[in-house]
Amino acid sequence: MEFQQVVDRRRMIRSYTDEPVDPAVVRRILTNALHAPSAGFSQGWAFLLLDSPDDVGRFWSSTTPAGEGADAWSGGMVRAPVIVVPMSCKREYIDRYAEGDKGWTDRDESHWPVPYWDIDTGMAGLLILLTATDEGLGACFFGIPPEMTESFRAEFGVPADYAPIGAVTIGHRAGAEPVTGSAATRSRRPLGEVVHRSSW
Repeated sequence: MEFQQVVDRRRMIRSYTDEPVDPAVVRRILTNALHAPSAGFSQGWAFLLLDSPDDVGRFWSSTTPAGEGADAWSGGMVRAPVIVVPMSCKREYIDRYAEGDKGWTDRDESHWPVPYWDIDTGMAGLLILLTATDEGLGACFFGIPPEMTESFRAEFGVPADYAPIGAVTIGHRAGAEPVTGSAATRSRRPLGEVVHRSSW
């Protein structure tokens, strides 16, 4: 698939079949994620791969608030056979920039105008979405409810210094899914509205 086709076809897919995903494809998806840029080549990220029915079930159990999970969104998402949880690690960035070639030995977080650990991990997440599209698969990036983060950590033994920035379902699309949600009610903003050339 040509790159422009990948970009044009990429969208959040929320309904899957239960057909397994080839492990070689999952490996390619994760390998491509490692090509995301990272400040100072810190690579302060980790990816929790859940690709068995038991592990996928544990994910939904540990991240779904009580009384929720019976809606159409959940019904389509829980069938995805693969979930990847990208996680960022601020410590890796602070440690990297305290090294001799960077020289921020005071380890002061004020050196960082924005949390690049989250931004870089987000870019890795985008490569996961794009590679899934290139493989003819569907994928959806979504957030873990904040109140469920600790139960997720406990369920999977996630270290305290790694923060999930969201999760990505990956699988085979369940038919030609219509455009729904915000994408169905809001149009893409035109280039001229978001690009400010030379000045605002």
